[in-house]
Parts: sequence; C-alpha cells; structure tokens
Amino acid sequence: MSPSRLRRRKLLAYKRSLILFGSLIATFGVIGFVTVLLIVKLAGPPAISVPQTTQYLADDLSTFTESHGAERRYWVPLSEISPYLIQSTLAVEDRNFYHHNGFDTKRIIGAIVSDTIAMAKVQGASTITQQYAKNLFLDSEKTWSRKAKEALYTLRIEDHFSKDEILEGYLNTIYYGHGMYGIQAASHYYFHKDAKDLSLAEASLLAGIPKGPGIYSPLVSKKNAKERQAIVLNSLKETSQLSAEQAKETLALADRLPIYGSLITEKKQEAPYFLDAVNHELRHVLKGNEELIRQGGLKVYTTFNSKQQAIAEEAIAKHVQPEGDFQAALIAMNPHNGMVKALIGGTNYEHSSFNRATQALRQPGSTIKPLLYYTALEKGFTPSTTLRSEVTTFSFEGGKEKYTPHNFNNRYANESITLAQALAVSDNIFAVKTHLFLGEDELVKAVKRFGLTTPMTKVPSLALGTSGVKPLEMTNAYNLFANGGKKVKPYFITKVTGRDGEVLYQKKLERTAVLKQADAYVMTQMLTGVFDKKLNGYASVTGASIAPKLSRPYAGKSGSTEYDSWMIGYTPQLTTGVWTGYDRSQKIETKQDKIAAKEIWASFMEQSLEDEPVKEFKQPKNIVAVEIDPESGLLAHGACPVKRLTYYKKGTEPKQYCHNHINKGNDLSPSDEKNKEKSHDPWYKRVWPFGKL
Repeated sequence: MSPSRLRRRKLLAYKRSLILFGSLIATFGVIGFVTVLLIVKLAGPPAISVPQTTQYLADDLSTFTESHGAERRYWVPLSEISPYLIQSTLAVEDRNFYHHNGFDTKRIIGAIVSDTIAMAKVQGASTITQQYAKNLFLDSEKTWSRKAKEALYTLRIEDHFSKDEILEGYLNTIYYGHGMYGIQAASHYYFHKDAKDLSLAEASLLAGIPKGPGIYSPLVSKKNAKERQAIVLNSLKETSQLSAEQAKETLALADRLPIYGSLITEKKQEAPYFLDAVNHELRHVLKGNEELIRQGGLKVYTTFNSKQQAIAEEAIAKHVQPEGDFQAALIAMNPHNGMVKALIGGTNYEHSSFNRATQALRQPGSTIKPLLYYTALEKGFTPSTTLRSEVTTFSFEGGKEKYTPHNFNNRYANESITLAQALAVSDNIFAVKTHLFLGEDELVKAVKRFGLTTPMTKVPSLALGTSGVKPLEMTNAYNLFANGGKKVKPYFITKVTGRDGEVLYQKKLERTAVLKQADAYVMTQMLTGVFDKKLNGYASVTGASIAPKLSRPYAGKSGSTEYDSWMIGYTPQLTTGVWTGYDRSQKIETKQDKIAAKEIWASFMEQSLEDEPVKEFKQPKNIVAVEIDPESGLLAHGACPVKRLTYYKKGTEPKQYCHNHINKGNDLSPSDEKNKEKSHDPWYKRVWPFGKL
C-alpha cells in the first residue's frame, strides 16, 4: 500500500474516531442534561425556611419586644420594597435577572476572560438566583462539590419559583452588616424607615453593601461606601435608568444622609419575666411544632399591658431595692378571663432569671383563709357566725399530739368574735377552729376547686397557709371571688400567626362555674372588711395601714409568715397579687419589708385603675343586706355605736337585734324587746370536739 493511501486511511480512521468520540460526548451530555432536568423536576421545590424575627404584641397590638435568634430579619413582600432599591440591586448584581434561567452565560464568559487576563479572580459571575441558593442552603466552602450543589439548587429554584418570588426571597435574606439580614431590617437600622420609603440616595447606598458588609458599610468606612455607591449609580446609568446628571446629584447627597446605626425599637428588653412566661406558654400551645418557634417569623399576640407593667415596675422599685436580696413578685390579671396583664418575677432579671411569680413555692399565710371561709359559707356559716378568740390547745390521738396556734403578737379577743371580724383582723384561732370543725379534707378539696395544683398536707396548720403555693395560682384563686364563682385559667397568649399570617393558635376562653355565686359574693363583701375600720376589734383590720390610700371599694386579704409577706386583692376589673420575701430561709424582720407587699399592691391598684370607672361587684338576686352591729353580729339598732352594712344569702341574715348596748340609757322598741335573747346559727347545735367554743 502506497504511503499516500496509508495516510488517507489513517486520516479517515481518525475522523471516524473523532466523530464517535464527539457522538459519545454529545450523547452523555444529552443524557446528563436530561438527568439533571429529571432530578430538578422530581426533587420539587427546595424547602425555603429562613430564620426570622418573632414579634410579641401587647394587648393594644403594639410590639413590646422581639426575639431574633442569631439573625434580625423582618420579611416584607416585594411590593413593600422601594423600586429604587430593586432597580439598584438588579443593576449592580444581575442586570439580566429576568432573562436568564439562573445562569448568565455571557457574564460567565466575560468573567473567565477578565480573570484570565488579570491572572486572578477579579470579576464575579453569580446571578441573584445563585446567591440566593448559596445563602439558603450552602456554606462558603470553595469546592467543586459545593459548586455542583449550588448549580442544582439554582435550577430547582428557577424551575419552581417565579422571578418575583426569587427576588423577594433574595432581598429578604442577604446580609447588610451589623447583624441585619434582609432589606427591612437594614432600612430600619441605617435610616429608621421602612424599605418601601427608601429614596434613591438611600437605596443606592444600601444596594452596594452586600458585596462586602465589612468593607462597604457606611458605619465601617464612609469612603468605601461612597465609592461603592458610585458603582451602583453608574450601573443604573449604563442600564439607562438614570441620567449622568441624576447620578451626580444623588452621589452628592451621600455625605448628607443621616446614618443612624441603631433600631428605633432597640432598648433594654421590656418585661423579661413576662416574656419568659409567654415563651413557656408558646412552647406548650405549639407543642409538636417547635421548628416553627426556632425559625421565627411569628406574631405572638399576648395579654400584656405595657402601662400596667410600667406601674408595677415603678411600685416595686419604690419599695424594694434591686441590689439587695429581698425579692418581690407581682401578678395582675383580668378576673373574668384569666388574662395576665402584668407580671414581675423578681427585682433584677440580670441577677436572677428565676421567675418567682410562676415558679416559686411559698407559704401563703392568711391569704388561704378566704378559701377556707368560702367552704364554711357553703356549709352553713354566715358573716355573723361566732367563735371564741383565745389561746387554744388542740389535742389529737388521745392527747398524744397537741397543737397550739397563736395570733399575731399573741393578742386575742378572749371572747366570741364574728366570722366577718375574724377575717378582717386575721384571727388565727378562728381559722383553725373552722378548719377542724369542717374536717381537714374540706380545705384540701377546696384549694383544688380554686385551681391550686401543689399538694396540700392535711394538718391543722393548713388553715394558716403552711403548704407552699405558686403566686400565680394563688392570685388566680381570688379571680373566682371577683367574677362570681367561675374558674378561669391564667394565660399570656391570645393568638399566634405564622409567617404568612396563617393562624397557628387561637385561645378559646374556658370558664367553668365551680363556686356558688351567692357565697362568692358574700365572701367578696366580707373581704372588703379588711379595709374597713368598723370591723376593728381587739386588733385593727389588717388593711388599716393602706386603707387611707384607697379611693374605691376593694376586696382583699393580706398574709404573712416569718418568711413571706402577701397582699392579694381585687375590683370587678382587676385582680392583683403581690409576694415579697427572700429566696432562701431568711426571716422578714424590718418594718419596711413587712409592709412592702401591701404598699406595692395599693400603689399598683390605684394607679392602674386611675382612669377606670368605679364599679360595684354584681349582686345576685338571692342576697340581702342588713345593718349589723360588728361586735355581736346581730342586727344593729339606734343604740349601737357602730353599724356596718353586711350581706347574707337570703334567709340566713340575723333576725335578732344586738343586746350589747341596751343598758346604756337606750330603749328598744317592743318588737326589739322580744329579741333580746342572743341566738346562734343552726350549725352550733352540732357536736364540737375541742371543748369551749
């Protein structure tokens, strides 16, 4: 075979090999392309979940605090972003955004040429979609595998989302420096305005920052920021969206733009103890959806009243030093639905985040007595029921066990006093006698009816509040008196909405009638006696020190132990409980500390209700009111020096007149003469196991 023929044969074989190789490459290319498209289609849209700021709204729908996690971000729709910002971003970052499928081929080729000439990476070619994919799903690692993932995510985003959706997501996720993610957060941080209100000068400045927030932020370098802004404005000019004169004028404004570098709402966290309680409830109401909480973007509608919270903080600060060990807790609630309006769990959250209002177990002292006496009313007692107030030793187990309770300062009437007066002066002997007469099981059952969840020990001293309770639950127990006997559950959240405004949780009001309305009303009226000097006896009523400061009718009860001081009281509109004491076993010794709970309560109630109408407690139909001589508990007549209007269930009011004052030169009417003999309530005919009444 001639050399020329051999060369032709080799050339032909080479061409065939080349064609075969090219065909194989093309075939594999088509297969690969089809495979990628198939993967993109089958994989579906990527799950886009961007951490956002959760907002907590007060009862007037104002935002009182926020939760950001690691990123401060507020998502806004594209329609609420300034057109100047959109145009500036597209011009400098991705001019062909609306015309490519995720990759800008011309830009990629141009970048390769520029980098080759410069022998370094001098020009980027990433589109907005690629940057969005990287921000959402990838780290900053520069490897081929990361590039491949970025390409795949880019294709999936382009295939399943519209261009406007992609641009909206990008502008809400890019980093603008100083912890601000997304254009809304950046607008507020740099210019104290919403993204929709940005001017051309402001928008062009912000559009240049994402290229390098640590370099182009005006708070880092005004010179670099202005140079970068000039590039943005030049890009707008090149795309015929701005004239040279407009670009020059806008750049000249850069030096006069006010750059704040702060958020209008940025301040010390408001009501941190209240917020902790809200977050605890949030985890409960969204149980099983904890990822929603972690990702944020929620709107949590709370029961919080910023005015009442501020009043509470001021009242506590006035009477308790934040630097000391003496602590205070306050809970204010709407008695009709259980909404917690204000809450303080301690004097200094930074020193101790332990929430004493919701977590502490403290002895309630005499604040437990209204629960005991309500039970007694159901069993036949009335405000005029009398027992002797004197030193009494109770024996149990055939005399093997003895219990001798004492009154405050060891003072006693040493005679019979009425239930109304015993409550007002907080007589301990009366309480223990009532507790034992009813049976120790009755008070244990009663506290459960009133919503107290902590276990109670069946002992005589339970009537004096020796078993621990949570201040929130103890305060809520008084709501049952205030609202006429309906059990409500304390709550902090009314509604939770998701990122798109969908309702994730809606509170349903739960009210269950557990008390008899008439008995609840009688108890409320007896609790007003705590502030009424007409019920003074061997001791003053326990609310005497704060009574002059009160300008409307209140019902309430104080309580104290060696280690705890309480004041819980209410009007038809508001129930408030205050506890003061030490976290550890330290006695309350100073006079100022002993009266702090009452002073805080009085100050808070008066200021909170200052602009509210004075309301009376709703009186049931089967209630009658008669004037009583407080000393005897019988009907008052003209000779009685003190008369007090007292309320009874119809048919249980006294029928006899007071006889204590008839020998002082005063005559009774003939009808009164028939009733001179003192009588007692029917329950006295029962057997009393502890001797003298």
